[in-house]
Amino acid sequence: MPRTALRRILEGLKAEPSRTWSIIITVYGDAIVPRGGSLWLGTLSAFLHAIDIGDGVVRTAMSRLAADGWLERSRVGRNSFYRLTERGRETFRTATEHIYNAHPPPPGSGFELVLLGNGGDREAARSALQAAGFGSATPGVWVAPAGTAIPPAAAEAMRLDASADAETRRQLAALSWPLDQTASAYRHFLEAFEPLRQGLAADGALSDQDSFVARILLIHAWRRIVLRDPVLPADLLPPDWPGTAARALSAELYHRLLPASERWLDANGQAESGPLPPPGPELQARFR
Repeated sequence: MPRTALRRILEGLKAEPSRTWSIIITVYGDAIVPRGGSLWLGTLSAFLHAIDIGDGVVRTAMSRLAADGWLERSRVGRNSFYRLTERGRETFRTATEHIYNAHPPPPGSGFELVLLGNGGDREAARSALQAAGFGSATPGVWVAPAGTAIPPAAAEAMRLDASADAETRRQLAALSWPLDQTASAYRHFLEAFEPLRQGLAADGALSDQDSFVARILLIHAWRRIVLRDPVLPADLLPPDWPGTAARALSAELYHRLLPASERWLDANGQAESGPLPPPGPELQARFR
């Protein structure tokens, strides 16, 4: 049954250190930005209550996100509404393609090298590169497959194209990214979410609210792994690389859950001007 599988996913989440703030960012980036970007705190609290996160934890997480420059608040009467700041929108915009639609370059492809100097906001550039999927081969040198977009925060850095023989390319990949750890995370993801796929495929059904919960937990788990994955050409990966199966599972589950989860937002989502506007076409284009 899909409800049993979802309960086990929630139990796994509760066993980890609290990441309420990160789940909130997932809600905004995945579900709210495509529908205008603003959300009533009451709607967000209803979702978080469904995964057993209480009001006190919610208030602490929202205060932290506002203080750290991720969210900004507005008020209409006694109701509070939050949206991502420009910094938050830009960070998620940079990551969106990698999360939903990244495809590996062809075998034999080269690399983008980005060299950070000592000027400018080095820490902001480093964080932006990491969020965009770049790995670091040595301090100050960042690497990604050829064609990876360089985030605006690192636009002033020196950029180089690099090519090499196959063995050197494999060594560079091994130095730049923790591929063993990423593979292990993908396998754990498959173990956690495959029972949900099986339950839904066997004509099981989730309520609209549970569908929204499952969708957010899916993307929350997925993005934490895929943003560490450079999505390398197949010739740099082992033949049994679990990322391929994990992406296929994510795509199937996402589109199974999307209609019911959007119905829950239609019924419960509120922005300052009233019900959330309908999503743009980019929502259906994800994982295509």
